[in-house]
Order: sequence, then structure tokens, then C-alpha cells
Amino acid sequence: MIPLQASNTLSTSSIVSNYVIPAALFLVTLVVVYLIGRSVLIPLISRVLKEQGHDPAVRSLAENVAGVLVWVLAIALAFTVAGFGGVIAAFGVFAGAIVLAIGFAAQELLGNFVAGIFLLKDRPFTIGDWIEWSDGEGKVEDIDLRVTRVRTFDNERITVPNGDLANDAVKNPVAYDKLRQKFVFGIGYDDDIDHAKAVILDEARQHDEILADPAPDIRVTELADSYVGLQTRFWIGEPGRGDFTRIRSELVQAVKERLDAEAIDMPYPVRTLEGSVEISE
Repeated sequence: MIPLQASNTLSTSSIVSNYVIPAALFLVTLVVVYLIGRSVLIPLISRVLKEQGHDPAVRSLAENVAGVLVWVLAIALAFTVAGFGGVIAAFGVFAGAIVLAIGFAAQELLGNFVAGIFLLKDRPFTIGDWIEWSDGEGKVEDIDLRVTRVRTFDNERITVPNGDLANDAVKNPVAYDKLRQKFVFGIGYDDDIDHAKAVILDEARQHDEILADPAPDIRVTELADSYVGLQTRFWIGEPGRGDFTRIRSELVQAVKERLDAEAIDMPYPVRTLEGSVEISE
């Protein structure tokens, strides 16, 4: 028989070797790997992306993904160091089954996530840009992994799935430092085209916010039923929707008043109805 004291000592030693030491190794490894990842890996990724010129949205996404990877790596290494390799294998099989089931159940949701990654990587627009797509337009307020939040010019918020923007043609009028605008002024067939051109160009050159280089220009583009169309093209710098709308409105009003003063007609469509009416008893 094993003496009782020896049995208690053996039991205590077995508990320490089988449970306490692996648990201590697990906790120490988990904390050390996590702290190293948080203090070294994530700042390194953020610094590299910043040096490469990526915007804050991309850096934030990368930091979040790296944080998740640090946790996964810390847990995996902690289980391995503690001698629980079988747990890792079982967890991998279980996680794979869960991911497969979620993938089938949420294909559209995952598609939006993937589209969000490509939007942040390709950067067709950034936060603060004014964009137009097939279903609307507005100013980008936030780009998330699943959705993009847009504020309309009526001060409404639209939450757009990233898949819709990634698979649609998106116009970004403020992507560059200047924007060209066009407007067609109609004059009468009896009016002097060159005189009208000179008047319109003079008004465009007098506007402080219309660029002199590239210079405004005019082309005859329409011979409509009641007017000759003069398409005026002009450029504005640092474009924004409010700016270009205001500038175009100011130019159109100034040209209308100047053409009136120069006795240049701006005709409107006139329809003449001909026929007869018969009244029978």
C-alpha cells in the first residue's frame, strides 16, 4: 500500500503538472504574444500604410483586422505552448464548419464585406467626397466594411450597401482640383452669333471664381425649333456641389441680364394650333 502522505503528495504533484503549469503557460503566452502584437505589429502596419499614403479609413480597417489576427495568433500559440494541440485541431475543424455554414447563409452580406475591402483599397472616393451613382447622390460621411453612409443635399442619410457601389458606375465630380461645367444659352435665329458669344464670354471672364486657365469657350451645338444653342463651357477650381451650383446660377443670371441689355433675344418655344370647330345641331 502507498502511504496516505505519499498519496496526497503524488496527487498534489499531478494536479500541478497536469493543470496548474499548463494553465500558467497558457496565460503567460497569451498575454506576452498579445502585448507584443499590440505594441509592435499594429503600430508597424499603421506606420507603413501611412507612409504609403493610404487614407485613415484604410488604416483603421487594417488596424482592426490586425487586432483580430493578434488575438487569434495569441490564443493558438498559448494552446500550443500549454500542450493543448488537440484543442487547436478540434477548434480548427469546428471553426471551418461554422464559417462554411455562415458563408452559405449570408452570401450577400459577405459580398458587401468583400466589396467594402475593395472600396477601401481602390479608393474611388474618400470621406468628404461628393459622389453620384444610379440611385442617388450625396456627400460620403463614412465608409464601413459592410455599408457606406452618404448624406444627401436634402440633409438625409442614405446607407448604401458596398456591393451596390462596387458593382455600379460611381461618378466622383470632386476627385480632381478643377471641374468643367456646361450650360446651353439659346438665342434667336436673327441675332448675331459672334456678338452673343462675346457677351457670354465677357460675363464668364468677369466672374471671380471661374478659372481663366483653362479659359471659357463656346460652341454652337443646337439648331432647335425656336433658338440657336450656344454651349458655354467653363472651369471652376476646388469643386464642391454647393460651389458649382452657385457659380453656374450666378453666371446664367448675369448672362440673361446682359443679353437683355444688348437686345439679344432668348426665345422660348411657341406652339400655334390651327384647325376648325364644327357645331352640329
